[in-house]
Amino acid sequence: MHSMTRRWCVFLLVWRLLSALPAAAQSPGLVEALERVVREAVEQQRVPAVSAAVADRFQLVWSGAFGLADIENNVRATTGTVFRLGSISKPITAVAAMQLAEQGRLDLDAPVQKYVPAFPRKPWPITPRALLGHLSGIRHYRSPEELLSTRHYYDLIEPLKIFADDPLEFEPGTKFRYTTYGYNLLGAVVEAASGMRFMDYLRKHVIEPSGAERIQADDVYRIIPNRARGYRRTPAGTIENCPLADTSNKIPGGGMVATAEDLVRFSLALLEGRLLKKQTLEQMFTSQKTRDGRSTGYGLGWYVSERAGRKWVEHSGSQPGASTNLLILPDRGLVVAVLTNLERYPARALSVQLAELVLKEAR
Repeated sequence: MHSMTRRWCVFLLVWRLLSALPAAAQSPGLVEALERVVREAVEQQRVPAVSAAVADRFQLVWSGAFGLADIENNVRATTGTVFRLGSISKPITAVAAMQLAEQGRLDLDAPVQKYVPAFPRKPWPITPRALLGHLSGIRHYRSPEELLSTRHYYDLIEPLKIFADDPLEFEPGTKFRYTTYGYNLLGAVVEAASGMRFMDYLRKHVIEPSGAERIQADDVYRIIPNRARGYRRTPAGTIENCPLADTSNKIPGGGMVATAEDLVRFSLALLEGRLLKKQTLEQMFTSQKTRDGRSTGYGLGWYVSERAGRKWVEHSGSQPGASTNLLILPDRGLVVAVLTNLERYPARALSVQLAELVLKEAR
């Protein structure tokens, strides 16, 4: 082969390889900017650890972790560090429910007693759809003792007794009121409709198909490799250990752990149709309405909003020792996951900042 021809072929091969790379991989400036923002959160805002992952155009393009996953033992955070998710557990549960609905095994508009007959009947029927959209009337936490429960539960039915006998706060469908307990009941519905233990169903039908292998229950007794310790900031500004809390009382609504990369893989599997049909996903990403026509800003498992003419879908999490956010721009294939081991940290603001960096780079 002529040397000029050989050089031209090599040039074409390199050009094609570079063209196939994610945008961020071709932009060291963007990677540096993403890393700088997350590093500043740790160093300037004194967050013990932050792990973040970003996908753009349906590909994981960057992930990083900074700070200490365990301050007392001086263990640095890595991209393999496992953090509490808090309420990001809810959209994972919602996906399981919608899979069963697609298969005709779960009727979104049937009374929940069809699946969980032990749950007391109320003056009005409660449906899985109402649970998915926080329109059920079931209450949220009532006291710090509920939020900081240290009792360990071994199934999904026993924790329902915490709220099962309480009256509904309103007729289902008439108001939006966020409730983790509503998702606890939804998890029990998923378990009954699937005929499998809740986490077993998630493992087989959500976690494994998405490649998000480290999504799991936040079991205080299990040895979970690379699990982060949790912290809080005192009124004086110092960092201390967070209160003890056993999240087995709310696995479907706030009792899972994962890495930031896991959340991105889960989200990409969702966007790419590996977990749900396109029309089902559109339902989840569409704001529900109360009976009088008011938009709630929450779909089926996700907060939904519009920004600069583009749909933003997200969910945050906040619980002892964790502040988290998962942000998706479906049309762009952009996903940002931010996990921290500090209570009351504005993880959403950081995830928005990272998303805006990617969008700015594209302009």
